[in-house]
Amino acid sequence: MRSGGTVGGMDAAVERITELSHAQSLLQINQEKHDLLRDGVPVAFRNAAGNQVKQRLRVLDFANPDNNDFRVVRELWVRGDLYRRRADVVGFVNGIPLLFMECKNLHKNLRTAFDDNLSDYKDTVSHLFHHNAFVVLGNGVEARVGSISARYEHFNEWKRLAEEDPGAVDMETLLKGVCNRANLLDLVENFIVFDGSAGHTVKIVARNHQFLGVNRALRAVEEREAREGRLGVFWHTQGSGKSYSMVFFTRKVHRRLGGNYTFLVCTDREDLDSQIYKTYAGCGLADHDKELCRAESAAALQALLGRHKS
Repeated sequence: MRSGGTVGGMDAAVERITELSHAQSLLQINQEKHDLLRDGVPVAFRNAAGNQVKQRLRVLDFANPDNNDFRVVRELWVRGDLYRRRADVVGFVNGIPLLFMECKNLHKNLRTAFDDNLSDYKDTVSHLFHHNAFVVLGNGVEARVGSISARYEHFNEWKRLAEEDPGAVDMETLLKGVCNRANLLDLVENFIVFDGSAGHTVKIVARNHQFLGVNRALRAVEEREAREGRLGVFWHTQGSGKSYSMVFFTRKVHRRLGGNYTFLVCTDREDLDSQIYKTYAGCGLADHDKELCRAESAAALQALLGRHKS
């Protein structure tokens, strides 16, 4: 039986998750809701003994996907301030609309789903996207996945379910890859970042190779003793998002493995070093002004590594 204080805390959490400020942009609201869904909702209440208690109430059970309630609704009518719109597919987890899917006919280009439909939904029923994790555009054969802030060219295919698969660029592969219960929650918890390094915030959803590669790298860290410290190589082509892969890997190691891990990034060019640092800083994983993290010399690097060992 839940105490009155606990129920009050749950009510406060629900209010916090659903409240919004009209002074915020859609992306600002989405980032705030994402943080609450990923890290839990901070609440304060009095327990049965009358003591003030502060806790984070978890909305999603990331460790046990089947403990969550998954629902998919077709042709969902959504009412906005002036208009109603009927969404093709909305996926809910514990009542939270995390997935939005716009489906076109086979002969329609996916660009149409982005230009004509998604943009209209975001304008007329924007609250449908307050808690959205990612958007899928599909026509029954092709499909792409991206974020609510992404341009069409940043919506990406999902080519394979495992690294050793030959690859099949189609809608079935994408749906199996991102809508699998464990994968969907893994994406929400570990593979979405909000990056402000360019002077404005963008929401980044991991691409297929980043999701597979980071998870393989994480398993290598878990098995490091059996591997005798040889974790392998995560190879990237130019422009394939190596900085974000590093961010995803760093954050997932900290969230899933705990411990006081130190990550050393070595580059061969100052401009590349600056680029990677800006990405880490823009995603909230580093701040050289608050805590020194960039070494200008071998001696400075040795001092930084020595400090983190202490």
